[in-house]
This record gives sequence, structure tokens and C-alpha cells, in this order.
Amino acid sequence: LGRMSHYSPMITRKLEARQMPPALVYLPLIESNFNPSARSQASAVGLWQFMSATARRFGLKVGKGVDERKDPSAATDAALTYLSSLHDRFGSWYLAAAAYNSGEGTVLRALKKVTGRTTGTDADFFRISPALPAETRDYVPKLIASARVGQNPAQYGLTPVAFRPAPAA
Repeated sequence: LGRMSHYSPMITRKLEARQMPPALVYLPLIESNFNPSARSQASAVGLWQFMSATARRFGLKVGKGVDERKDPSAATDAALTYLSSLHDRFGSWYLAAAAYNSGEGTVLRALKKVTGRTTGTDADFFRISPALPAETRDYVPKLIASARVGQNPAQYGLTPVAFRPAPAA
């Protein structure tokens, strides 16, 4: 939460400009702990944990000597464009978040199997949850919990430590 305070004003402005849910500011908390240099075992990188192909698909440069997945502002723009397209595709922010985590195909197959439809509601996320991979099943509840705790950390016995970014080299 301390590191979040460094990035949340920028992310919140971008969410507001696109009229997206403010709780999405917590997605990088569960993706990377707000670490723009984070790298997963699967080679996803940055605050928003983009794989290189997905990053390129949404306009980020990834290659020799450049990796815009590590640029908080550029990566946020790409992530919000991606999330918005997932929301348009599925009709629900919870389903969009699930697809962000596991891929569009995974959510689409689960939706078709459980509901017989290709779009749904936030409530449908919980209906299809048993048909999703365990990590994705937990992803939306983590986002919900992160938002609740992050909005009032003291209520949960947490005191965020102030974050001071390393000086630029």
C-alpha cells in the first residue's frame, strides 16, 4: 500500500478519464505489488504484468534495449485499454478482470459451459468460478478484498509505510 501511493494518483486520473471503476487501481497491487520492475516466472513484466505479445498488441514496445512494460504510465494506458476491451467483450468488470488474468478464451469457455452465453454480469463470475483455474477463481475476490482493505487500512490493522522511489540512475 505504501508503494501504491506513488502510482495511484496517476492511475486514478486515467481511470476517471475513461470512466472506469476506481477499484481497478488495486489491480497492480495483486499483479505486481506496484513494482514496475516485477517479473513473473512466466516472464510477465511491470506493474500490470504484461506478457510481451499482449504488451505489443496494446501498443507497448518490447524488444532489445526497450521494455515499455516497465513504464508505469505507458503500461497503465495499455492495461486500461485492454481491460476496457475485455469489459466491452464480456459485459462485466469482474469477467473482464478474470479474462485479464487467465485469457479471454478461458473465460469464454467457462461462460458458454455454465451459462450458455458469451457475455454476462458480475454475478456470473461467481456462477462460472468453479469452471475457472484456481488462480483466476481467486483473482476477483483478491481484487475486491484489496479494494476494501486499501480504502481503509487502519480498520484492518494496517499502517502503510511511506514509499520513496530509488533515485534515477
